[in-house]
Amino acid sequence: MRLIELFSASATALDVKAANKAELIDQLVDLQFTHGNITDKDAYTEAIFAREEEYSTYVGNGIVVPHAKTNVVTAPSLAVARTAERIQYNPDDDEKSDLFFMIAAPMNGSLHVDMLARLMNLLAEEDFVEQLRSAKTKEEFLSMLDKAEQEHFGSESFTEQEAAARGAAVGGYRILAVTACPTGIAHTYMAATNLEKAGTEMGLPTKVETNGSGGAKNVLTAEEIARCDGIIVAADKNVEMARFDGKPVVITRVADGIHKPKELIQAILDGKAPIYRSKEGASASAASSAGDSVGSAFYKHLMNGVSHMLPFVVGGGIMIALAFLLDDYGIDPSNFGMNTPLAAFFKTVGGEAFNFMLPVLAGFIAMSMADRPGLAVGFTGGALAVSGVSFTSIFSGAPAVSGGFLAALLAGFVSGFVVSWLKKATEKFPQALDGIRPMLIYPLGGIFVVGVIMCAVNPIMGALNTGLSSLLNSMGGSSKLLLGAVVGGMMSIDMGGPFNKASYAFGIAALSNGNYDIMAAVMVGGMVPPIAIAISTTFFPKKWTEEERNNGFVNYIMGLCFISEGAIPYAAADPGRVIPSCIAGSAVSGALSMLFGCTLMAPHGGIFVFPTVGSPLMYIVALLIGSVVGALILTALKKDR
Repeated sequence: MRLIELFSASATALDVKAANKAELIDQLVDLQFTHGNITDKDAYTEAIFAREEEYSTYVGNGIVVPHAKTNVVTAPSLAVARTAERIQYNPDDDEKSDLFFMIAAPMNGSLHVDMLARLMNLLAEEDFVEQLRSAKTKEEFLSMLDKAEQEHFGSESFTEQEAAARGAAVGGYRILAVTACPTGIAHTYMAATNLEKAGTEMGLPTKVETNGSGGAKNVLTAEEIARCDGIIVAADKNVEMARFDGKPVVITRVADGIHKPKELIQAILDGKAPIYRSKEGASASAASSAGDSVGSAFYKHLMNGVSHMLPFVVGGGIMIALAFLLDDYGIDPSNFGMNTPLAAFFKTVGGEAFNFMLPVLAGFIAMSMADRPGLAVGFTGGALAVSGVSFTSIFSGAPAVSGGFLAALLAGFVSGFVVSWLKKATEKFPQALDGIRPMLIYPLGGIFVVGVIMCAVNPIMGALNTGLSSLLNSMGGSSKLLLGAVVGGMMSIDMGGPFNKASYAFGIAALSNGNYDIMAAVMVGGMVPPIAIAISTTFFPKKWTEEERNNGFVNYIMGLCFISEGAIPYAAADPGRVIPSCIAGSAVSGALSMLFGCTLMAPHGGIFVFPTVGSPLMYIVALLIGSVVGALILTALKKDR
């Protein structure tokens, strides 16, 4: 059976109008019903929506393949709709779609997988997809499909295609993956999309679990894990690993999921993925870092703390900034931010949220290292770091000096190490004591040890924190310009990666100590890359492909919202030209922000928090100049397309 035999002119519709996903599916179901092989239209529609609930059938390049395998279908069939205007099929799809192929399959083994595999092989050819978009009539559209299938597969039946290759994964997924990045926004979903797309192009059913900011989505089931060929874990923070015990697992960075999806899948097919073994009694999160280098493990633990800290920093910080914006400085300068009832509300609530920042940072660093038992110990260590309590302050009443961000970092790693040591030291205790180890030994022993350590080192950390704050405050002239250029430029090195996050964390640390100019330089540096690319695509169109030009406008929005990741697709396609240009533009903006004396009390928000910026007009000037510089350098480096 060939794929073209399952299409018909009556089940094909070109240039249809649909405002959303639900309307489109209703039209596709109507088209499917013309085949006469569906006994219960409502039941089939319900099966389609149930399948959509499992995970998106969007496959990229504006193509969606909704499908259902159900007993109300008596024979396989395909319906196709091409919309007059692209629609956003799912809110998180990376682009709008205009080509929709709906599969109806009976409860007949893996027939729907065979149909999907053949269809995806054809649709993997971008030139062919563009031909389908240009077809004038239904007959021309179906003729193109027939010709493409004949050229690729001759008269071979799709039920024979890849039959041996599917092996044990018939009816299921051959490749599973988990993606996660520290903030759980752009990188997580870009890696998932690219892995799924690569799996489709290679004829391998692939499912990806995303550990994003809204929690784990599309979670892998125990049955899927048992039946798959192997698992890819592309993550820059810890994920649950114990469930993969005994399976081939490739553990790598989330960036590799974006840029090297086919290589990762091929490693599993070639048998190069090591068998993952979960150590008995070890935490899932700790086990996931077992094979990491020291630097990689440190980064993962740190980013786990930072990702959990950010909501407190952003929410609380913006609330505090709004308090200053809404207050009247002339009433009582010494009480600025609390002079009016409305300002007092924002500052009080925001301050409470912001005060959780460092304990949360320390707590989740410790949890990343030692799982749940580390959380309470890390929180306590972080709170002690903030208070600056020491043996001297306890016994003699000397004033405590907060160790700030540096002390909280130390507290987090010390807490994680202490609890991990306690777990290892007590693992040979009698089994009867297993119940009290996590409930008594870990929290009591951990808090006691960390309390002693923090009371001993807090004076040192407090002195370092005070010295760093004084140094930053005393900076002026060229040294401050250089600092602004460095932190601004770092925001563009890897667009959300380690350098970007290190610069952002430094800005937050300075913000917590009352140094508001550094945060301003950090944010303006992060806004430049997408805007610089957008400017170049707008005013120098010959340097870019049609797709790059069309997507360029979105980068204006992403840049203004302080989402540096908008530049990633362009940087990935041409890193040698895009990244240096963006670094230069960001460094210029960061330096100018410092030169103009701009300040920022809110740690995020982009253009939406510009009213809280000190010297807002000059801040906009710094952003524009840096973006134009980046755009001009990029345009000079790019060749005409």
